[in-house]
Amino acid sequence: MANKNVFKSWLGRMIPKTDAVNSEKAPAYEFPAKHALAQYAATGCLNTTFYATAQEQLDEVLKLASTVDFDFVAKTAVYAREKGAMKDLPAFLSAALSVLDGALLERVFPRVMNSSKMVRNFVQIVRSGAVGRKSLGSRPKRLVRQWMDGRTDEQLFHDSVGNDPSLADLVKMVHPAPKTASRKALYGYLIGREHDASALPAAVAGYEAFKKGESGVIPMVPFQMLTALKLDKHGWEEIARNASWTMTRMNLNTFARHEVFKRKTMVTQVADRLRDREQIEKAKAFPYQLMAAFLAADENVPSEIREALQDAMEYAIRNVPVLKGKVYVCPDVSGSMSSPVTGQRKGSTTSVRCIDVAALVAASVLRRNPSAEVLPFETKVVKLAINGRDSVMTNARKLASVGGGGTACSAPLAKLNAEDARGDLVILVSDNESWMDAGGRGTATLREWEMFKARNPGARLVCLDLQPNKTTQAMERPDILNIGGFSDSVFEVIAEFAEGRLNSDHWVGKIEEVIL
Repeated sequence: MANKNVFKSWLGRMIPKTDAVNSEKAPAYEFPAKHALAQYAATGCLNTTFYATAQEQLDEVLKLASTVDFDFVAKTAVYAREKGAMKDLPAFLSAALSVLDGALLERVFPRVMNSSKMVRNFVQIVRSGAVGRKSLGSRPKRLVRQWMDGRTDEQLFHDSVGNDPSLADLVKMVHPAPKTASRKALYGYLIGREHDASALPAAVAGYEAFKKGESGVIPMVPFQMLTALKLDKHGWEEIARNASWTMTRMNLNTFARHEVFKRKTMVTQVADRLRDREQIEKAKAFPYQLMAAFLAADENVPSEIREALQDAMEYAIRNVPVLKGKVYVCPDVSGSMSSPVTGQRKGSTTSVRCIDVAALVAASVLRRNPSAEVLPFETKVVKLAINGRDSVMTNARKLASVGGGGTACSAPLAKLNAEDARGDLVILVSDNESWMDAGGRGTATLREWEMFKARNPGARLVCLDLQPNKTTQAMERPDILNIGGFSDSVFEVIAEFAEGRLNSDHWVGKIEEVIL
């Protein structure tokens, strides 16, 4: 039998030297500029994370955007918005294009700025001076006006929810030319100027009539417009009865606080809506969003509603692939993973932590692949009994309840090697800031992977990173995929990689395929 120590020593000499250090000052491999930009775009929310401030992230993204070709900046903005459902980074990259290449901005603007929130983000970023300009300029103004012209009166009225800047601020900035009497009246109404009240759109007129007590019909407007009004229990029931799927998911605690769930029929109606497949699909609900709703729901939200969220989760993970062969999924449960997955922002820090998302990924893969093994790790693999027949939410909560301590991304691979395990796919879900296993040539993760590969020549490794950074513990190559993000689009890429259907550029190649 071959001497394992000699083999290990020989293998170690074949490992490429590291060329960077991570945020823990441990050896790592630096991503090429395009990959780093994609990583930031898919995970960054311009909030302070465990390892970097918002300003540090912003500076790094701007530097990367100036380094790569501008076509890739545009494609990354579109991919991050359409596939990753990100908001801040796509808006920031679009704002950067207003300086780098205005023609490209025109091509991506309608796809990236597909909601009032995105338009406000874009304007706020440009006017902040973060991308090298403080005024909108003629082209961005024209694009915002075109966006307004493409909205109906009712849509624009609904868009008036939100500040910094508000829709009224946008009207004052870009001076849209109303083409109808109702639009002229609406603009005047929004900015507080004299207007023809009789020409106001029906949605506005109905809202104003309700506010003044002239109508008892609760208008179909965003509930934020109604919260400052004096509504009784029945009024809140009416809001809940007419709410969209997304509004329902986001306001369960609000409904509970206003006693909507005191009536059994309302509980049933809301629960049925949440688990309705057609509405889930129409809302393009991500598993992450359902996890957020489940974690945020307080004790006043009935158990039937919580169960409906679990039912919705089972449907939402339909994009998780059924993977061939033996699969190991390894969620990082170390101390740094307890930080909010979208970073910290005063007044709006998410309750969902990195460890919750890592656990969700692991539980989802297990649910769709019952023979998969889950190996949660910190400095070592944590023993935990997981039943693949349990719900995704149950297993995710179980996984997220363990761990703490330092990070050694090589730990699950080391365990598999110690057991001479066989396998086809290993998925590491982490913030990728390994440091407890530093030392030796290259990284411990890559050394252990080489040993696993020697025993399993066709095996593939996926490193799914949940946080914005520019290094990895296992450099990209044909058998290693590095990908970032926490939308369910990552599952699509993992499935293609596992089946050998990605090109040599892997994830960056998927972004390059975006047609502008």
